[in-house]
Amino acid sequence: MDAALGSWLALNRIPGLGNEGQRRLLQTFGAPDQIFATPAHSLKQVVQPAVAEAIAQGWNETALEPVATWLEDALNSIVTLADPDYPQALLNIPDPPLLLYVKGRRELLNRPVLAIVGSRNATPQGLSNAEAFAQAASTAGLCIASGMAHGVDAAAHRGGLRGPASSIAVVGTGLDKIYPAANRELAHQLAQEGVLISEFDLGTPPLAANFPRRNRIISGLSLGCLVVEASLQSGSLITARMALEQGREVFAIPGSIHSPQAKGCHYLIKQGAKLVESAQDILEELGQFTSAQTAQSNVKEDHPLFAHLGFDPTDLDSLSQRSGLTIEALSAILLQLELNGDVATLPGGLYQRIN
Repeated sequence: MDAALGSWLALNRIPGLGNEGQRRLLQTFGAPDQIFATPAHSLKQVVQPAVAEAIAQGWNETALEPVATWLEDALNSIVTLADPDYPQALLNIPDPPLLLYVKGRRELLNRPVLAIVGSRNATPQGLSNAEAFAQAASTAGLCIASGMAHGVDAAAHRGGLRGPASSIAVVGTGLDKIYPAANRELAHQLAQEGVLISEFDLGTPPLAANFPRRNRIISGLSLGCLVVEASLQSGSLITARMALEQGREVFAIPGSIHSPQAKGCHYLIKQGAKLVESAQDILEELGQFTSAQTAQSNVKEDHPLFAHLGFDPTDLDSLSQRSGLTIEALSAILLQLELNGDVATLPGGLYQRIN
């Protein structure tokens, strides 16, 4: 590890020095190596005396050896505020992180981004919506950002990875930990085909206080934030509020008036979030709608089974009677349509068209 990167990491680890204090020091004294070379009496004019004394003591390379070992993996890197690969969108939020640990394709950090968030306990329809919207947006050139939690987050990442723009996972732990553990396979796929990022040091466990900080990065990276399903107590509403405060667009998918998982989305719509019924609504609002996406949509609309499926939940027997196809043939077609994000499987053996 070179000395310049070491000084960034060391500054980020000074006890009692938050992001605001770090930025004040950078604005006053320059790069971290210059900050560490500044006498304590000068530092005390900018930060608390105890913090100034800690900086004046310098930094120990031995403490950074675990990071140096982690960086030996070609997938791993660190971007700082001075790095050209640092996400430029984060420079426009009130509290940008000093640095980010990165695992995967760091070039994705400056692509146009759509954040997709929602309930950890999403309904089957909500999961299908998240995946379908994410795939459509990724196909149109929007990288999908989410928090790699259970439910909507994981579905959004899967959909984003199925499109060419891929997906960014912003996590609330160190990148040497996978949380939740059930998403281990998804995390490995994101490392290979997308990217995982964190502002937290290696070894940081999943502390509750970390996740609101993670959420500001999810929204800060994005042009807009889509809430798929959320209760009124959902952390997704925190992400939506942060997006509004950061000047981002907020979108919400409506649901049943009887569903607790729709109430958060309905609340956001009442507060001015844009109601969306298709990915096209978002893409047009963000100016990202492409001819490729139009062509893809037209191909999907031309599938002959759609004429028999309609938009209401339908069972296989009814669909077989309408279409004249056998149950076996229908099952194969419906599986492909489900993988394409066009059809959702509902409880009770029912199928419903999404797009």
